[in-house]
Amino acid sequence: MTSGTTIVRTTTIEIGNDGGRPFDGHLAWPERVTGPGVIVLSEMFGVNDAMRRVADHFARRGSPALVPNLFWRSETTRAFAYDVEQQEAWTRLAALDLDAAARDVQTALSWFRVQPAAPVKMAGVGFCGGGRIAFLAAARTDIDAAASLYGLGIAQHLDEAGSVSCPLQIHYGLNDRHIPREEIDTVAAAVKSQPLIGVFLYPGAGHSFFNPVRPTYDPDAAALAASRIEGMIDDLAR
Repeated sequence: MTSGTTIVRTTTIEIGNDGGRPFDGHLAWPERVTGPGVIVLSEMFGVNDAMRRVADHFARRGSPALVPNLFWRSETTRAFAYDVEQQEAWTRLAALDLDAAARDVQTALSWFRVQPAAPVKMAGVGFCGGGRIAFLAAARTDIDAAASLYGLGIAQHLDEAGSVSCPLQIHYGLNDRHIPREEIDTVAAAVKSQPLIGVFLYPGAGHSFFNPVRPTYDPDAAALAASRIEGMIDDLAR
């Protein structure tokens, strides 16, 4: 995949609509499409600057990238601020309809595929609550590859691991205070026999280790995870 591509446009787009309530998202589209599309599945805080920067990064690598608003059905649809609105974010995440969110990923994929000059292949990259949805997308949608970073609650869906039919990476920091080591070990053991699923562990890394604006950011772990994810996405372009 070519790096350093100019982003032609970044904009908020409407992916769908239900009774006048828009299913919206942040779209970053490169000057020249050279790689697969990427669906960025946000943390529990929603479509904020950090998630938009992830999409913009992929667009600069030649991949059109979309951050769908996973909380468009919620009472509060906007992004919550880190730290000062953390409890509100946890409450909203707990109320999220995961089945509907997985269907929303398919809607976003379908939207992408009818756009002019759209890429043929699509990948998903999810963080925190979005990491859980990335796992569900790999099991339930026609996405071509997916990566889950510190996905909360994947252990509750291990009965669906056999339905994963695309490459899926699961990334955990071993110092994650929100995901017990027991859960990590359970997930790793359950998917060990699944050839398409890989689990990657980062000693010393905590929750949100990939996010440079969070206090638990770990640049070494983030760089290693990024190389693995980008390698998987680049493989789709070959």
